[in-house]
Amino acid sequence: MSRQADILRPVIRRAAFRPHALRFFRTLLQFLKACIAGLLMAAPSWAAETLVTSTRVWPAPDYTRVTIESQQPVKHTLFSLDNPDRLVLDLEDVALGATLNDIAGKISAEDPYIKGVRVGRFKPGTVRLVFDLKAKIKPEVFSLAPIGEYGHRLVLDVYPLEPPDPLLAFLRNREHRHAEAPAAVPAPDAPVPPVAGSKPPATAKPAPRAPRPPSERLITIVIDAGHGGEDPGARGRRGTLEKHVTLAISQKLKERIDNEPNMRAVLTRDGDYFIPLHMRVAKARRVRADLFVSIHADAFVKPSANGSSVFALSERGATSAAARWLAKQENDADLIGGVNLGIQDPYLKQTLLDLSQTASINDSLKLGKAVLQEMGGINRLHKNYVEQAGFAVLKAPDIPSILIETAFISNPDEELKLRNPAYQNKMADAIFTGIKRYFAKNPPLAPAQVAATP
Repeated sequence: MSRQADILRPVIRRAAFRPHALRFFRTLLQFLKACIAGLLMAAPSWAAETLVTSTRVWPAPDYTRVTIESQQPVKHTLFSLDNPDRLVLDLEDVALGATLNDIAGKISAEDPYIKGVRVGRFKPGTVRLVFDLKAKIKPEVFSLAPIGEYGHRLVLDVYPLEPPDPLLAFLRNREHRHAEAPAAVPAPDAPVPPVAGSKPPATAKPAPRAPRPPSERLITIVIDAGHGGEDPGARGRRGTLEKHVTLAISQKLKERIDNEPNMRAVLTRDGDYFIPLHMRVAKARRVRADLFVSIHADAFVKPSANGSSVFALSERGATSAAARWLAKQENDADLIGGVNLGIQDPYLKQTLLDLSQTASINDSLKLGKAVLQEMGGINRLHKNYVEQAGFAVLKAPDIPSILIETAFISNPDEELKLRNPAYQNKMADAIFTGIKRYFAKNPPLAPAQVAATP
């Protein structure tokens, strides 16, 4: 402003003896000052518009997650509207560009909670997203600091008012499968029904009864496909993502378990979405699991590292520096996948307090040993014994739990194996055989309570 004053000063001096002219120039000077001040105040708001670099939508049975990634943290306001049910998310000082507009096309017709989304400029400085809902929901919104390949993220989680019951869902699916099963075909030596007017045939010798399984009750095994959604896990040189490999092997393992007459399998996730570690543990306890098996694909900074491994929980520290490093990598999944740290979960708190679980850890080691022996038949073992470390996902106090590293996805040769459905089938077979071997020696001691379908 000093330059403008220097220009106007001689003019003001010449008009010193002209009162009307002097008042005019003073008014002009004040006007110029106000204009320049206004421009200076407005300039930062123009420059501060944050650019949205990516948007992602992850629908899942338990909840739908919407992620907005940007170069800077985004100020936001969230509120709900009724009749019809809508969720409104206002973003302040955000540029309205193609990336943000594209979020509308990412809402799937199969999304259980979100019908669609509309994006537009609500007022200067505010972009509004209106989510049309399929039912009343319970939303959570929180921000995540940059980590790994991600920048700043604003996360919106849309939960149902009543969370789905995984045990009830399993029982209903089981009933549905039985209802659609084809009628049984008589065995070759079964007696033929008599034709009207004919003599009854001679009584056929009954077929020998199949031996009973070692356990008289239904055994529940929770299979945890590691990572998912926002958390891709490790990445191979050919672009293979751990989250896809773990889900493929988990689904194959579930098929084998479900085909056993006295076993059933429950997946912690059956699609590409993220589940926090403590929610995986909680799901296993809600279905009263007998075992918890978490499937992963290892990675290391050196591509030469190879082999399969099995881990159990340790209360006294890791059995090796590598096990400690791996546990930290796996536990960081919550930071990468995105957990709302502002909410204290009392269930998790109680679980962590109940870690007087020596018996469960001993059973975990037995289970891990049985599985490791079978895995040694299809791949080299990284260590020929079950290692231990402080894996958060293994902290169910009353469920024997193991974490399986099926191979090193960071090793180019083993990455090819992990991509191969034939190897995935062999790995599922090995894990399944190890589980059966464990139960042959350690049958469940008491029947579990199973909820009846209403």
